[in-house]
Amino acid sequence: MNQQAEPFLKEPVDAAEFAQVHVSRPHESAHLHVSGRATYTDDIPLLAGTLHAALGLAEKAHAKIVSIAFDKVRATPGVVAVFTAEDIPGVNDCGPIVHDDPVLADGVVQYAGQPMFIVVATSHEAARLAARRAEVVYEELPAVLTAQQARAAQQYVVPPMKLARGDSGAKIARAAHHVAGEMTLGGQEQFYLEGQIAYAAPKDDDGMHVWCSTQHPSEMQHLVAHMLGVPSHNVLVECRRMGGGFGGKESQSGLFACCAALAAWKLLCPVKLRPDRDDDMMITGKRHDFHYTYEAGYSDDGLIEGVAVDMTSRCGFSADLSGPVMTRAVCHFDNAYWLPDVSIAGFCGKTNTQSNTAFRGFGGPQGAFAIEYIIDDVARNLGLDPLEVRRRNLYGKTHNNVTPYGQTVEDNVIHELIDELAASSDYRARREAVRAFNARNAVLKKGIALTPVKFGIAFNVTHFNQAGALVHIYTDGSVLVNHGGTEMGQGLNTKVAQVVAHELGVSFARVRVTATDTSKVANTSATAASTGSDLNGKAAQDAAHQLRARLAAFAAERYGAGSVSAADVRFANDTVVAGDAVVPFDEVVAKAYLARVQLWSDGFYATPKLHWDQAKLQGRPFFYYAYGAAVSEVVIDTLTGEMRVLRADALHDVGASLNPAIDVGQVEGAFVQGMGWLTTEELWWKPDGKLMTHAPSTYKIPTVNDMPADFRVQLFKNRNAEESIHRSKAVGEPPLLLPFSVFFAIRDAVAAVSDYKTNPPLNAPATAEEILKAVRAVRGGAVARVASTASTASESAAGTPHEAV
Repeated sequence: MNQQAEPFLKEPVDAAEFAQVHVSRPHESAHLHVSGRATYTDDIPLLAGTLHAALGLAEKAHAKIVSIAFDKVRATPGVVAVFTAEDIPGVNDCGPIVHDDPVLADGVVQYAGQPMFIVVATSHEAARLAARRAEVVYEELPAVLTAQQARAAQQYVVPPMKLARGDSGAKIARAAHHVAGEMTLGGQEQFYLEGQIAYAAPKDDDGMHVWCSTQHPSEMQHLVAHMLGVPSHNVLVECRRMGGGFGGKESQSGLFACCAALAAWKLLCPVKLRPDRDDDMMITGKRHDFHYTYEAGYSDDGLIEGVAVDMTSRCGFSADLSGPVMTRAVCHFDNAYWLPDVSIAGFCGKTNTQSNTAFRGFGGPQGAFAIEYIIDDVARNLGLDPLEVRRRNLYGKTHNNVTPYGQTVEDNVIHELIDELAASSDYRARREAVRAFNARNAVLKKGIALTPVKFGIAFNVTHFNQAGALVHIYTDGSVLVNHGGTEMGQGLNTKVAQVVAHELGVSFARVRVTATDTSKVANTSATAASTGSDLNGKAAQDAAHQLRARLAAFAAERYGAGSVSAADVRFANDTVVAGDAVVPFDEVVAKAYLARVQLWSDGFYATPKLHWDQAKLQGRPFFYYAYGAAVSEVVIDTLTGEMRVLRADALHDVGASLNPAIDVGQVEGAFVQGMGWLTTEELWWKPDGKLMTHAPSTYKIPTVNDMPADFRVQLFKNRNAEESIHRSKAVGEPPLLLPFSVFFAIRDAVAAVSDYKTNPPLNAPATAEEILKAVRAVRGGAVARVASTASTASESAAGTPHEAV
């Protein structure tokens, strides 16, 4: 036998010292991102004969299409074809749940910006120019544009929902104090670096290959198949990476995939559809904006005894994912607080605007915002530090720990986390310093706030909580992984590669993750709900574990000389240890291949313990909770409404982090994105229903200048109580709630104008205009001074919140 093929002897490898998880390492594509070599959908080299598509958009919010003349469109140089709903061979629908979302408007347009037809031309510019030359005759219909209008008209995309525990009305009536009011919370544009895009190429025997920037390739596969009237196996959807995807590419990438595929199907050539940014923003849905009315009864020390909230969201013209979004809002109204008697009503208003959709947090931030606003009112009414009121109402460890929807909070670390953050941020001393500053300054006012987060992790549709993966080991010892999740910059592929490397005891460099592909792992769930690493990491771990078991059995027999069992074989440092034999991993693999050992495996994972009754809004919708808290300090100019975040301290729980560097980056990004939502990102529609904030020139996302001057992010030391992937926790969505602290710090600063004697009527986003309006209301006495008035039985019996304090 070849001497080099024999195992060499050395000291046994200590596998405990070898770890590829719980360590910081760069994003697996970072070198490609910074060098410009990362391939996004728009970078795929064009196939011969590729044409370009553009969409013709409606100009009315609600109208019948009387006629469309395409003569000028077809006369435009470069135009090849025009397609309408009549050209769709299968089903004209791309709705993810309710089939009320046409690919192309047919007879009626339901929002300004709705696609009516597809123009295909030899260039992107020609197609876009031609799409604007159609002559459309409309017969206008009444339009409903706001959540309040939809509520008044009783116009909903899904039935209203209500979750109640106890008798909140009676508790509010008997409480020593009450507070009531209303406010609005704006929506948010997705504004990813890479917009929506799809590229479709017909294949033989009625096949279709679609490259698409999407969080849900399987959904795109199903939608394209149904639209073309072919089986799903005829359609292959592929996504290597996205330049951002915060939920808007979960369902709404479907329209673009379907339009590109329809044109490619009809013309039998590749077709690319990449809308310009303003077209993208006109067509696609946003984060749901909410309107709230609320009332609460509370004790002298700020304990909430009864609370009722009424939430109405602007959903747009179709259901999309609005039902699940409202469900999560209802289930997150409690945030981190024990609410003994509570009533939560959710209404999904149907409006003639873009169909709003998933967005980072998926309704959770909108639900939790309401209780934080209420607690802020309560604290100011009683003249107490809001942090103390928050602490007094937190869920308990062993009592007062059941949510309104019936899930017991078993992993509560919010008390310790808040204590650690309050100490590390020097919250108390800084609060006193803020008060002292405000006493000395008439124009500039500072504010500070500390807010907590409790966020449930899992899809609130139980069957979505599953994932599959494939792992291949090649004879040279390299490893290829494919899973059903999608990479949108969040580091999912990096974490999955780490998990596989750790399981096989090999270095990270040996592992490569390939593009998400519906022909490799079928029937996948969306990469959403912060479950990407939880689900796909576990599925890949399962596949790698099976391979390790096969290799261990082979190594025990081949190198163990009959004295080593498979259970004793260890994998670490790119070697396999069987007794005294330490063999390079690639050598073991090569010999295993010659021995006909299977060197590939599939893995699967389904999240345990979940159950949910949507009709009753009861069950265990979440596998576990992620926690966090943040302290923000701001300064406002009371003459202009301008605001700056001076310092932000965030402490966030990601369990035993798979990759601390990536997780810190996710917390930082979520904080800034959430801060933008709550302060500068304002969506505005004209009275005729046209969205006016549809470009970077009119929609203000945070810039480098808006970053907190002093920004401190730390990960809370913890291990997941549940057996998640290496006891880590999800990190995508929960930290988006941390910048609640920015909003309430701004409200604190505005309250300083009246020496904290009023609850400022501040809505979100707290733009300069909104801050100035609140300052003027407080300064001008337009808001009643804080006073905790006793509830009356007659007011509570009316069943509606009192007028704003």
